[in-house]
Amino acid sequence: MESLHSGHKLRKGRYSQQHQRYLVTAVTRDRIPWFEETRMARLLSRNVLGMDKQGATTTLCFVVMPDHIHWLFDLSGKYSLSQTVGMLKSQTARVIGHPIWQRGFHDHAVRKEEDTLQIARYLVANPLRAGITKSVRQYPYWYAVWL
Repeated sequence: MESLHSGHKLRKGRYSQQHQRYLVTAVTRDRIPWFEETRMARLLSRNVLGMDKQGATTTLCFVVMPDHIHWLFDLSGKYSLSQTVGMLKSQTARVIGHPIWQRGFHDHAVRKEEDTLQIARYLVANPLRAGITKSVRQYPYWYAVWL
């Protein structure tokens, strides 16, 4: 039986809208904790911010976890949502030299009435909830425009 997280099922109903705010979660293949290693976590962090330089996104917040990433951004409209996430995943995998990502990704279009800052706080606190760190200040693999 196919996993609920298979790529084609995640794409059903996906709609990409220019200048829309999205929360995206992408998971490593077989949940291998590639990003426990400092070099890998830094690489992914740089690649996320590099998407802004490529004109694909305006990153508001992200947190790199050992086996996934949560990324909150405004889509520029230069690329579709799928193209943007695909670019990030392929650039990261190419530098690492392995096909590290699970197919597909989870996305949530943030509605105007949702509180973006609350979403960002929730993301940044992920390492705390996972027991990876005792303080957000001690965890280096996150970013938020407000701080």
